[in-house]
Amino acid sequence: MSSRREQQTPERAFKEKIGETTSFPYDRLTVERFRAAFPQARWSDDLKAWFVPGKTAGRRIARWRAREATEVEAYADEKGRDAFQFDPIESPYLEVGEAGLRVRTPFSRTVVNELRDVPWAHWDSDLRVWHVPFRSFDDLRRRWPTIEAAARRNEPEERKRRAEERKGTEDDRRARLRSAERMRRRYPLACNDLPPLQRPVATEQYGVIVFTEITGELVEPDTVADIYPGATEDHVWGLWRTPTLDELISTWPAKPVPENRRREWWLPSIDELRPARRLARSRERRRRSN
Repeated sequence: MSSRREQQTPERAFKEKIGETTSFPYDRLTVERFRAAFPQARWSDDLKAWFVPGKTAGRRIARWRAREATEVEAYADEKGRDAFQFDPIESPYLEVGEAGLRVRTPFSRTVVNELRDVPWAHWDSDLRVWHVPFRSFDDLRRRWPTIEAAARRNEPEERKRRAEERKGTEDDRRARLRSAERMRRRYPLACNDLPPLQRPVATEQYGVIVFTEITGELVEPDTVADIYPGATEDHVWGLWRTPTLDELISTWPAKPVPENRRREWWLPSIDELRPARRLARSRERRRRSN
């Protein structure tokens, strides 16, 4: 038996699986940079991945990926900056910063939802502004007409004007009734289909809520017909509250309920839990900042 330790070649390392595999979308320049960083890497047709030999291969691949991501983001930011300079968005709600764009608008749920779908956009609670990197300029441009229209609708003067126009109308009466009813934190429930207590459930009227008590008090349909048109004499009042973030995170999503099978309540799906969790996180941040 030879005393000299057998040399560890890339082929032997691959056979003994001493190393790590990695894959990425094919791009000639990316492959060239990868081969320059890992000259002993071998392509595996069976795994459809690159095999990098060595016990530290995982850490070296992670560092290379981090460098690649930084370079790609820098290139994308430069490309987005050029696109903005060539054809800028002119708007009182948009400011240009050194690292990207800043969006500052009156509060609007539509604006928030649109900006949340812009990649890498994030909210700065200290400056009360949305930061959007230049690399996301194309996504922002596509959404900007909707964002700007919603911002203009929510300007204090515009909201005041609409409120003046609604005064005394049927829509105004219904809005006041809905607001007053929501403050009561009650909901009509069928006697033979009561929800679980202290557990997040979904409703048509108020989204995801938590029922705290079934009062047993019968609903008078005629008095709440404008707000709860489906209520009957067989309904009772249930009291509810807003769920906490911990409750929403720990709730396991259910399958979506078909539209033609909707009831007063149902177990929330992932599409219903996601916006509810976002709202709960916003409430938590506001509570901590106060």
